[in-house]
Amino acid sequence: MQRRTLLHAAAALLGTAFLASPLSGLTQTKPLVEVWKTPTCGCCHDWVTHMESNGFQVKTYDISDAAKAAQRRQLGLADKFGSCHTALVDGYVLEGHVPAREVRRLLKERPKALGLAVPGMPIGSPGMDGPAYAGRKDPYGVLLVQRGGGSSVYQSY
Repeated sequence: MQRRTLLHAAAALLGTAFLASPLSGLTQTKPLVEVWKTPTCGCCHDWVTHMESNGFQVKTYDISDAAKAAQRRQLGLADKFGSCHTALVDGYVLEGHVPAREVRRLLKERPKALGLAVPGMPIGSPGMDGPAYAGRKDPYGVLLVQRGGGSSVYQSY
């Protein structure tokens, strides 16, 4: 009787381990991106859509511009990197229209950094690439921002 109970318990544990394994795909979750933005900003909405369509789960907080600037500073990001929205993903700060591709790379490489920023609102970046811009693309850099305030180009577009 004890042997049968032990075998059932082992089988249950193995089944649970299989279900929880990354190979099963059942526990794969989308990374959560928290976004602080103003409620009326269309390009922020478009960036959120870009992130969602690239496999991220997004939670937005609609706040004033002043509260958004305060949130950016609270997360440790200098105003010089500012854009129209601030986000947080797995401990990294994202500022502005950072492409999902670079966020995925950041989460894979896990550099010792504060996060990524695309200062300003460059046309052609995700969220700034709608029909109103008629396909125009301005060159821009995705910056890797260090905790001390320094930065380097992480990827050029």
